Amino acid sequence: MLQLINMPLVDEVLKEYQDSNQLEEVCRRYGCQGIEAIWGGEDCEFSLDRKLIRGWHLAFFCDWVDLWNNNEIQLMHKFKSKKSWEMFYGGPNREALIKLLSEDLDRAQQSGAEYVVFHVSDVSVEEVYTYQWLHSDEEVVDRTAELINLLMDGKKYTFKLLLENLHWAGFTFTKPDITKRMLKNIHYQNKGIMLDLGHLMCTNLELQSQEEAIDYIHKMLDEHGILCRYIKGVHLHQSVSGEYTKEHLCIVPKLPEDYLEKFAVSYQHILNIDTHQPVTHPGIQSLIERIAPEYLVHELASSGRADKERVLKIQTEALGWKG
Repeated sequence: MLQLINMPLVDEVLKEYQDSNQLEEVCRRYGCQGIEAIWGGEDCEFSLDRKLIRGWHLAFFCDWVDLWNNNEIQLMHKFKSKKSWEMFYGGPNREALIKLLSEDLDRAQQSGAEYVVFHVSDVSVEEVYTYQWLHSDEEVVDRTAELINLLMDGKKYTFKLLLENLHWAGFTFTKPDITKRMLKNIHYQNKGIMLDLGHLMCTNLELQSQEEAIDYIHKMLDEHGILCRYIKGVHLHQSVSGEYTKEHLCIVPKLPEDYLEKFAVSYQHILNIDTHQPVTHPGIQSLIERIAPEYLVHELASSGRADKERVLKIQTEALGWKG
């Protein structure tokens, strides 16, 4: 099993490391062999040794299905003007999404990444508060399959495609029929699941502790049975935030008219739900042994290098690391 650290390819983050060798030293200090990279939107001045990039998290929009469906009524409701959604997505229609992801897939291939991660989810700003989905799980996984097939059919990519669960409409890893439907409809053969444990915890608002959360994950694994063989990677963190979510459910605050300002307000709410805190319960060791992923990514919230190392130390020690 390779252990990795999530890392945005952004100079502001990378400049905290003297060079690529120092970043590699930090990885080794916590028993990790490299990073899962995510593109920051522009080229970095930081010279990163490509051998450190073992995985690649693809770019994503939280809310994209209406653009894919060319549903201008819903887009106008959300963005108030066509110019606004063109600026947000980089274009007026699905071609903008295709271009963004096609370029990101090419970057991943050029980086030598062993896998890419794709979010299978859709959620609008309002849905983050209401949990009343505009699109069904079935529609989101079907539109995802259409997009991925269009992007990847006929291409000679060498990486695995790993599909990530979230706690919004789409793939949640709580419904085996949806998981099976998603995997069946995607043509790319070298595919699997990136099981995000924190996101899975967020699907159960009644969880009160990490112990209950780990038991719940075991239950979802039991229900998925043979489908668990598709789990190739794990995003490791914990979010036991059901009380917060229930307290704020269906309470939509007065939001700014400007879409980007509105999104910024809602994103803080999302971070209070999906907290990305380190796992500390010893039961995580047997859970990871059961899943036996090829890749384990420490995907932890932090405010800088020192904080990142602090939470890495906490979580890797919970896994038994004695570094």
